Amino acid sequence: MGVMATGAGAGLGATIRAWRERLPPSAVGLPSSRTRRAAGLRREELAERAGVSVDYVVRLEQGRSTAPSAQVVASLARALRLSVPERDHLYRMAGLVSPRDEPIPDGIPPGVRRVLNRLGDVAVAVFAADWRMIWWNPGWAALLGDPAATPPERRNFARERFPVGPDAVRIAAWPVVVRDSADSDLAIVSDLRRATGRFPDDARLAELVRVLTVGNPTFARLWAGGAVGAHREDRKTVEHPEAGPVEVDCDVLTDGESDLKIVILSAAPGSADAAGLRRAMAADATDSSPARAL
Repeated sequence: MGVMATGAGAGLGATIRAWRERLPPSAVGLPSSRTRRAAGLRREELAERAGVSVDYVVRLEQGRSTAPSAQVVASLARALRLSVPERDHLYRMAGLVSPRDEPIPDGIPPGVRRVLNRLGDVAVAVFAADWRMIWWNPGWAALLGDPAATPPERRNFARERFPVGPDAVRIAAWPVVVRDSADSDLAIVSDLRRATGRFPDDARLAELVRVLTVGNPTFARLWAGGAVGAHREDRKTVEHPEAGPVEVDCDVLTDGESDLKIVILSAAPGSADAAGLRRAMAADATDSSPARAL
């Protein structure tokens, strides 16, 4: 069954009610009766199957409650026997990001890759939803050092930021100082929690969270706080061995469908840091290829 059309009567409450009324009792193991007035499920039957109160279902359908949690949306989707497109539509109407049934993607769409290859005067890298690095351009390698020597499965920014044990992961070759590091740490943890909602069945992500929770006290404390969000921007100072300290803006763009994170490091045109960024790129003559990837 397809997603309902938008328009009058297609709000969150009206849609839930329409889906409830179309679902025959026999579809959920309830007996049908000639004396039954409701063709579909009754509100109390939906409430019981979704694990919520009847009053809450009434408030949802009447538009008095418009922001159900992800857990409630997931329960309603199961109780209403929604198709995947319908489930995703329900999440969107609730202002939530729908979960993905497939693993975290490591591929970059061709159009995005073409745009990335045009950003030759800045440092750019692409990370998967779990912060595994999957692509970087020569500018990134010049400014931060080429990550190619690090095995692909260990090129993970969260693992670098929250080291576990003595064998720390390094995807930057020299020191990087982050302003407001506590806020940046929280942003990364919040973004990972957001990814667990987007990719609830991804084994790689689950293992990453497990390792960091057990092995890094800072990560464990922030994870226990339950914050959810996306990493957007901060400022970094790179201690480059040839160009000296270079301060750059770090902006994070997210591809909504795959949750890829495009990290761009740049400096204001005409500034001393822009000149330092150019010196770092000029000093790097180790690789003439357009980009590196997994």
